[in-house]
Amino acid sequence: MGLVLFFVFLLFSCQSHPDSSEHYSKIKDTIEKKDSSLLLGAERMEELLEKIGDRTVALVGNQTSILSMNQHLVDTLISRNVHLLKVFSPEHGFRGTQSAGQKIANSRDEKTGLPIVSLYGDHKKPTKEDLDNVELVVFDIQDVGVRFYTYISTLHNVMEACAEFGVPILVLDRPNPNGDYIDGPVLEMTHKSFVGMHPVPVVHGMTIGEYALMINGEYWLRDSLQCDLRVLECKNYHHSMHYSLPVPPSPNLRSDISIRLYPSLCFFEGTTISIGRGTAKPFELYGHPDLDKDNFSFKPKSMTGAVYPKHQNIQCGGVNLANEPLDSRFTLRYLIDALNLVGDPVSTINRKKFFVLLSGTEKLYNQIINGLSEKEIRKTWDSDLEAYSVIRAKYLIYD
Repeated sequence: MGLVLFFVFLLFSCQSHPDSSEHYSKIKDTIEKKDSSLLLGAERMEELLEKIGDRTVALVGNQTSILSMNQHLVDTLISRNVHLLKVFSPEHGFRGTQSAGQKIANSRDEKTGLPIVSLYGDHKKPTKEDLDNVELVVFDIQDVGVRFYTYISTLHNVMEACAEFGVPILVLDRPNPNGDYIDGPVLEMTHKSFVGMHPVPVVHGMTIGEYALMINGEYWLRDSLQCDLRVLECKNYHHSMHYSLPVPPSPNLRSDISIRLYPSLCFFEGTTISIGRGTAKPFELYGHPDLDKDNFSFKPKSMTGAVYPKHQNIQCGGVNLANEPLDSRFTLRYLIDALNLVGDPVSTINRKKFFVLLSGTEKLYNQIINGLSEKEIRKTWDSDLEAYSVIRAKYLIYD
């Protein structure tokens, strides 16, 4: 019923936009619909195989590209005699074990022998050579619905390469564990970077498939290019549905609550305050050596996924957020409280440029430095969020 209402809305909006009827047709033709229980795009195997046909395929995937039977999509496609030529992997690598920002080299998958082309570091976008002999790119990566989570930046770059070199792309949709709301400052394009490529809020409220539709439909690719895009959607999904990810999407998002707290706590990456990298509970706590250690403390250590954590081997006092509700939403409260506890916010936000890139605007930095409350800051987002909501509505597949 929701899909029907969505398309009725689009048809109605065509009356006020002369070119939107063609736009509506493109979106309708892009979405592959089917009607029980949640079924991921990658789990609609017979339809997926039909769309692949006898074409040579490159998969953009990582450790999250698994099916409900815990089998990796690579293994499934090979077992079904798909001509899989190579795999492209995003930040954190094909197995999802590398630290944030860590350089990842090309390699081969030990199990299948497939070449793995890293799309991180100096090589974030497929080249013409990378796509030689590739007749279809299949994208299947679990996103968490946050602007600075770089899998959507990889999606953009892959779509752009596909548009440039005439290779179609099929996005296999997955639920968004933060898909029930939108919030945060909208990125200003003067602060565009790999941790923020599009004018969307911190929490964008879209699945990876819907986001791909928006990138294409809003002409956000270079020179307003559009790629030959199809989305194989999830069945029986809606945006308010709780979805517990079967595997960590990256090394430091290991639990449902860390994924819900991630939009709020990632701003700490631009400060001297730790969010638990190098502990068993990253993105479930925050702390600093100068904070009170009596109630709660932790000591970050070097480990897989956090080779050089902030305040390594130093005892930090802090706050444990592991028991926050699972319906937690984006807030500045943790950041403002922590900055007040540590002291001078100017020296505590010691990576101002990175903080601004995460924020997508320098306004947030200035507002916090000037002591504005969260309520006062939020008021400055209202008009941008309203404008974004109108754009987002055009590309929603699900209720």
